[in-house]
Amino acid sequence: MKLNLALAQINTKLGDVESNLAKHLDYIEQAKAAKADLLVFPELSLTGYVLQDLVASVAHKPTEDDPIFKHLLKASYDLDLVVGFVDEDSRHRFYIASAYLSGGKVLHVHHKVYLPTYGLFDEGRFFAWGDSVRAFDTKFGRMGMLICEDFWHASPPYLLWLDGADIMLFSSASPGRGLNDKDKLESARWVERITKAYASMFTSFVAHANRVGYEDGLHFWGGATIFDPTGEELAHGPYNEEAITYSELDLNQLRRTRARLPLLRDERTALVQKEMNRILARD
Repeated sequence: MKLNLALAQINTKLGDVESNLAKHLDYIEQAKAAKADLLVFPELSLTGYVLQDLVASVAHKPTEDDPIFKHLLKASYDLDLVVGFVDEDSRHRFYIASAYLSGGKVLHVHHKVYLPTYGLFDEGRFFAWGDSVRAFDTKFGRMGMLICEDFWHASPPYLLWLDGADIMLFSSASPGRGLNDKDKLESARWVERITKAYASMFTSFVAHANRVGYEDGLHFWGGATIFDPTGEELAHGPYNEEAITYSELDLNQLRRTRARLPLLRDERTALVQKEMNRILARD
């Protein structure tokens, strides 16, 4: 089975959801013309990143009666979509979220579980923490989604792997940091190293879509990547410019890789649970 995967690295207008929606619909048309099966957008792709006091005003519900999502749900009849947005729950808590849309339906919503509030990040002041990491079924197999800081921690990808995710979709609004004499930003080098490592360790496909552009003094570097279950790079988007990065995933490679390297078969989850219980009891 094949999956034609597309990663959109876009520049967004801070707080201008309607303008960002128009760009989404344009990129969806481009990906559809290229016969993509799934198009993944970056973190907070509908809103921009440095929202602060704008958070409540840009929140939308992933429902067919929402003025923004009704267009995206309609577009998802042509190809599956992952979009980044601000979600609001019934108690009026706001979350950094990604929604997976397919055939006019919302298959899954992930709320960012790790909110960086250090250095140049201030997410914990404005957003609530997500409290679950779950894989979900699609017509292309079982997938999982994580958002930026989520995959800077080892536990969320590990949980997705154990929950059956064979394709991990990472989205981010990663600012450029770490200027040196190397050929790329240190933040880009770090993200590419860990996504490659996750693909290898978890014998899974790992794709990363990052935004581009400048916002409130932050520079976002793009550089979308797709790695196969052996850790080989299948595609790499450009740095510092808008683009769609495409790759055809041969999903049969999961079987070939895991037959040769049965890390999933040999993973001792009961041992992990026992030792985690011991460590938590110590506290």
